[in-house]
Amino acid sequence: MAGLTTVRVVLVDDDPLVRAGLRLILGGAHDLDVIAEASDGQDAVDVVLREAPDVVLMDIRMPGMDGLAATRRLLDRGSPARILVLTTFDTDDMVVTALSYGAAGFLLKDTLPADLVDAVRRVAAGQPILSPSVTARLIATVTRPRDEAVQRSARARLARLTD
Repeated sequence: MAGLTTVRVVLVDDDPLVRAGLRLILGGAHDLDVIAEASDGQDAVDVVLREAPDVVLMDIRMPGMDGLAATRRLLDRGSPARILVLTTFDTDDMVVTALSYGAAGFLLKDTLPADLVDAVRRVAAGQPILSPSVTARLIATVTRPRDEAVQRSARARLARLTD
């Protein structure tokens, strides 16, 4: 993204009101340009491959192809766009799946407008982004103490079960 004066953004969300709000938020930034929108995953793949944006703001839950599948398909097709997932759902499996599919970041829709603008800029510059609450949950999951005695006991009980 070096040398770019304007970050080209595609918005992907099935809710037209959300897309309109995002367009207003990002449109207030002199260095961000919303170049297209999509309302579902398949439309997102088509639009992103045609428009070649720098950043895609991708919702997860949409009819038809969801945002996770669209993310995977875009990156499988070699799209250089950096995908920033923006959703209301922050379950551990969704976060891990999005990141494993190649998303550059994961934000919740309660992100403050100024923070969203900053996140788009940072993702465009190649920096990964996670909402603070998502980061805290991932750290808690990874650092959770494992109780070996409980695991041994559970395995022993399972071993006694018959077909």
